[in-house]
Amino acid sequence: MEDFTNFFLLKDPNVRWVLLAVVLMSASSAVTGCFTFLRKRALVGDAISHAILPGICLAFIITQTKNPFFLLIGAFISGWIGLMTIDFITNNTRLKTDAALGLVLSVFYGFGVLLLTSIQNSGNATQAGLDKFLFGKAASMMQEDVIVFASFSLVLLVVVVVFFNSFRLVIFDREYAITRGMPVKLLEMLLSVLTVFAISIGIQTVGVVLMAALLITPAAAARYWTEKLMTMVALSAVFAVVSGIIGTYVSYSVPKMPTGPWIVTVLSLLTIFSVLVGRKRGVLAAWVKKRKNKRKMMRENILKALYHIDEIKGDFNQWRTLAEIRNKRWIEEEDMKRAVRQLKRRHLLETKTGGWARFTPEGIEEGRRIVRVHRLWEMYLSRYMQLPADHVHEDAEAIEHIITPEIEAELLSKLDYPLMDPHDKPIPYNSTN
Repeated sequence: MEDFTNFFLLKDPNVRWVLLAVVLMSASSAVTGCFTFLRKRALVGDAISHAILPGICLAFIITQTKNPFFLLIGAFISGWIGLMTIDFITNNTRLKTDAALGLVLSVFYGFGVLLLTSIQNSGNATQAGLDKFLFGKAASMMQEDVIVFASFSLVLLVVVVVFFNSFRLVIFDREYAITRGMPVKLLEMLLSVLTVFAISIGIQTVGVVLMAALLITPAAAARYWTEKLMTMVALSAVFAVVSGIIGTYVSYSVPKMPTGPWIVTVLSLLTIFSVLVGRKRGVLAAWVKKRKNKRKMMRENILKALYHIDEIKGDFNQWRTLAEIRNKRWIEEEDMKRAVRQLKRRHLLETKTGGWARFTPEGIEEGRRIVRVHRLWEMYLSRYMQLPADHVHEDAEAIEHIITPEIEAELLSKLDYPLMDPHDKPIPYNSTN
């Protein structure tokens, strides 16, 4: 409990410095990771994070110091070489991207471990703690480390904010960005530089082995909650910061506990939670949406069936039995009763005891609309896709439920307001068509 209060009340000055660095490093990695994730280069981040290890070791061998500035420069150069090697192999050989990633990851990381082992066996006393870059040890950072990593993280965040709109356009509509005369290749290179930079900065937090998780996992989790890039970036930063704080606390309170695995564990739990209940793409949201669409289709099929019956008999105000409607369109009895109750609540049907139903004036309009878009789509398939009349019904059945007013207007304009469908049935219009 004492560790908890000391840590979260920021009583220790060192804790304040470390938390500041973790917050900035986690946020900068997550923000940059959103663009890497959306560019579908998540595995490239994993390869680069492993490729920076030899750069760290070589920087130490050359300078004989663990000065964070020199280690960061070495990490960046090594990561950049790794990235260029991936692009070179992909563009100039017959090897696929996954093979290039595997080669760079294994070769660079193997070389890095070889260098690290040599350093540890050299007897150099200043090398102690260099292996912390493998799994991260944010809680052990010195003040000079914090200043360097936090400063570079802040610079990275500022660059992302300044170029945010340009990055968004390049990612989502590259061709339009080219037509606007934007320096697309330069912006893509800047994104690659920021990715390598973010990985180089974040290694002190989670280490080389797990850095890809800090880069990509927050973005993947945030994607389940929103379709907007700005919100996604903000959410991913929040996820990363929360995970970083919890991971740092565990590392602070438990002796010899590495920071990185705990940060990744918390991030993983947040991602699992997002996958299950994410508002936009979560499993629960998808189930609710599917159930909602199924019920909507059932309601529309009932209205369409009733419209067909009334159309044949020439009277849209007569009571019809539910059994009669089910004979026209087979629906399970309980589903039929539930859907009719929903239609009654929406003032589209009237009902009376004994299993009777009929259209309200609003219901007639809605039934007419559903039949109209069905027959318009049949007409479109027949006229523009050259499909025979007996091959268009099933496609129209599937598409009629998702035709929007805008698409209906486009169909009417393209077909020049046809009067009959391919089966010589009238296309019902209302007063506004």
